[in-house]
Amino acid sequence: MSDSINLKEWQKVTTVDEIPVLGSRVISTKVGPIAIFRNSENAIFAVLDQCPHKGGPLSQGIVHGMTVTCPLHSWNIDLPTGCAIAPDVGCAKPFTTKVESGEVWLNREEIQATHG
Repeated sequence: MSDSINLKEWQKVTTVDEIPVLGSRVISTKVGPIAIFRNSENAIFAVLDQCPHKGGPLSQGIVHGMTVTCPLHSWNIDLPTGCAIAPDVGCAKPFTTKVESGEVWLNREEIQATHG
């Protein structure tokens, strides 16, 4: 493991290979289900698995570029920010990711926060 991963700050949640290309994998956390996406360039993104529109499962959407299209009402969500692309408005909470040696890590503080 790289020295850049501080186990107090980061938690391993999956591997890149366990996330389908142009797909996602969902993990359960205290803040709710998080969808971890992989695009065609193998970039990894993580957002709360709830569309800001009607709470649709973003993990079941279609990934294209750095965007996922919600399966319920076709809202396009920017994966790096979690925000809907205009003219739609609203954001799904994004999570900080780190990839080291094929392992996907999320910021421990972000995924252990409780709803307030």
